[in-house]
Amino acid sequence: MTTPEDRLAALGIVLPTPARPIGNFVNWVRDGDQIFLSGQGPLQADGTLRKGKVGAEIGVEQAYQDARLTGINLLAVLREATDGDLSRVRRVVKLLGMVNAVAHFTDHPKVINGCSDLLIEVLGDAGRHARSAVGFASLPNNISVEIEAVVSLRDAA
Repeated sequence: MTTPEDRLAALGIVLPTPARPIGNFVNWVRDGDQIFLSGQGPLQADGTLRKGKVGAEIGVEQAYQDARLTGINLLAVLREATDGDLSRVRRVVKLLGMVNAVAHFTDHPKVINGCSDLLIEVLGDAGRHARSAVGFASLPNNISVEIEAVVSLRDAA
């Protein structure tokens, strides 16, 4: 049986250490069998953020890659929340994808697909989720995307 860790390795993805929150909150909260992941952004391995407004400085393809990177950061937080065992994920229940976009931009779903596609690649059917993809006039630190998630877990073995 292929595990999420096997899939990450096959994709050449090394999950980073989760970034520290930028405000008075925590990266995740568990309530029963659900984990609520705080919004993550496109933080690169070198510590820099992908910034800019989609539809102005950033095109859809770059924003898709930024959402994929954000998905990697969500998985890093999720791995921390599951004590290193991503196979405990029963289902990604819901994503909220926020795109820092110009007013006339309309391809928000194409951008957030970067995260959605990654979650399905890594978690298989457990990565299929409900989702909202919306535009915002601005995001913290001028990041291009921010995504939060709700995930349900199986009991620990």
